[in-house]
Amino acid sequence: MPISEFCTRDVICAGREATALEAARLMRHHHVGDIVVVDDTDGVRKPTGIVTDRDLTLEVMAAGLDPGMVKLGELLLRPMVTVEHTAGYAETVRLMAVNGVRRMPVVGPGGALLGVITLDDMLRQLTSPLAALTDLAGRAQGFERKTRV
Repeated sequence: MPISEFCTRDVICAGREATALEAARLMRHHHVGDIVVVDDTDGVRKPTGIVTDRDLTLEVMAAGLDPGMVKLGELLLRPMVTVEHTAGYAETVRLMAVNGVRRMPVVGPGGALLGVITLDDMLRQLTSPLAALTDLAGRAQGFERKTRV
C-alpha cells in the first residue's frame, strides 16, 4: 500500500519568511507540533523544511531570541527529507530511521506537497497487524483442540 494512503493530507504550512511567532500561533490554533515550510512556485507548494515546537523552544526561546524577528528559513538546520507518495511502508520506515526523523513530507510529481507522514501514523498502521499476531498462538491452540479431540 502506498504511503499516500495513510498520510495526513491537511498540512499546516508557512513560507520561509514567516516568523517563529507566527509559526507558534499556527501550531496553537491548529493543535499541531510542526509547520511544513514551503516554497510556492506557480501554485505548487514544495516542502523545504519542517519546523517543530521543539525547534522553537530550543533554537528561539532557550536562545533568548525574539520570536517575532526570527524567520522560519533561519531555523531550517537540516537537509529536507521527503518520501515519494508511491513509496511503501517499509521504504518509509527505512527513510525515517536512516535520517533520524519522526515526520516527513509526502511528495508527488514534481516534488509537490501531498501530505505528512509521522511516527504516530506509522505506529497506528503497525499496531493492528501486531495485535493480530499476538492472538495467533491462542487461536492456533483453539484450532488444535477442535481438530484433535
